[in-house]
Amino acid sequence: MLSPMTNNKTKYILALDLGTTGNRAIIFNHEGAMVGQAYKELTQYYPQPGWLEHDALEIWQDTLSVLGQVLEKTRIAGKDIVAIGLTVQRETCLLWDKTTGKPLHKAIVWQDRRTSPMCSQLREMGKVEEIEGRTGLVLDPYFSATKLAWLMDWVKENKPDTNFDNVIAGTVDTWMLWNLTGRKVHATDHSNASRTMLMNLDTRNWDESLLDLFNIPAHIMPEIKPSMGMFGHTDADLLGVEIPITAIFGDQQAALFAHGCSRPGLLKCTYGTGAFLIVQAGHEVMRSPNGLLSTVAWTQDKSTNYALEGAIFTAGASIQWLRDGIKLINSAAETEAICHQVADTNGVYFVPALSGLGAPHWDMSARGLYIGITGGVQREHMVRAVLEAIAYQVKEVVDAMNKDSDLSVARLKVDGGASQNNFLMQFQADALGVPIERPVVLDATAQGAAFGAGLTVGYWDNYDDLIARRQIDRVFEPGKNSSAVQENFLTWTRAVERAKHWIEE
Repeated sequence: MLSPMTNNKTKYILALDLGTTGNRAIIFNHEGAMVGQAYKELTQYYPQPGWLEHDALEIWQDTLSVLGQVLEKTRIAGKDIVAIGLTVQRETCLLWDKTTGKPLHKAIVWQDRRTSPMCSQLREMGKVEEIEGRTGLVLDPYFSATKLAWLMDWVKENKPDTNFDNVIAGTVDTWMLWNLTGRKVHATDHSNASRTMLMNLDTRNWDESLLDLFNIPAHIMPEIKPSMGMFGHTDADLLGVEIPITAIFGDQQAALFAHGCSRPGLLKCTYGTGAFLIVQAGHEVMRSPNGLLSTVAWTQDKSTNYALEGAIFTAGASIQWLRDGIKLINSAAETEAICHQVADTNGVYFVPALSGLGAPHWDMSARGLYIGITGGVQREHMVRAVLEAIAYQVKEVVDAMNKDSDLSVARLKVDGGASQNNFLMQFQADALGVPIERPVVLDATAQGAAFGAGLTVGYWDNYDDLIARRQIDRVFEPGKNSSAVQENFLTWTRAVERAKHWIEE
């Protein structure tokens, strides 16, 4: 940690939250509250079914845009920003030329399933146990390793004149850090590196045997640094001043940090494009026999916090699909009122396997499914079935966590866009049978990155005090419908089995 600061109340922390569906810049004050933000939606590219790409240059340009907008809207000068924290969508990765600064292909997004055949081949080669043992992750296209291998092969085939001495790789945090620092720093943090399926969870370094397995040269990989520490300074030409970048987190780990989940057993769920539950595991790696991931929560100096995670691929994305795909709704916000217009789903169940199924199933071939449709089913029932399915997916993961631990989950802390939906949060409380705690600031990913950056430079001097100042918006208690909701969960799990193994590999 750097030396404590003075006059903190006239200074601010800036967080960049680079997500799957958009990029956001948020400024936080000394009370840990937001004073301004700017957001820009990100274009999604679907070149083939099951494939999803982002334009990394668009991410960079949009980041510059929201940076400028938030400073202009708040009338805060660059010199009054004491540090920047960065949090990003994880697993999404790219290759770029360090001499031109241009990506060699669009970034492959974490939801992308194009490398399913590669995963099946590795499974047939008997590599599952080795990969899981070294990384704490299951063998799945979700993670960066197979994506980077695919990109390497694509570049060799389609751009044969490429000089790989000039090629570097990274997840979105690495790409952004490299650009923000004027192309000087090629690095990542442990929380993001632990999601690549290339970092050894015990040594917290790139695993040479895995790099060899995926034919990825070690020299193209970024340096792995602690999540909280000095990463570099922004190029003075960007904001007129050099600002230290002092925290980088994967988005879900950042939310865990923002919720104050620093002690083993504390749990949060972020309802974003996907839904991600992480439980703090402390300073020892915790392994799961029930389909959960072992991962790094965050690192600082020589201290490492680990976590156990249930990654659900499709949550808010299924609501977006209702809006943009089949056009049953005009906005995500209206789903709350729609769900209240009917007493139940009239026997309809939805399985949100739009990108396969993540935890605890890890079924790459599963596909989305509506089942139980009869002549009396209306639009409202189908919308409600989607919201209920999001909560049921979370229940599956919580049940797995309860099996993995001696301590049963007693309370769930939530954040993310879909947690604004009161129907969903009440249904979630009923499904789990435990209280759901929703804070005032739902952008916990950005808030966690800001907390990490500010603590590192001494803007804040006590993490526990900072967490104690966070305001709770509402606690949802399990209601009278809890038993019926949990009964219907058993029927929903049968629908999930119907959706699995839809396409044979």
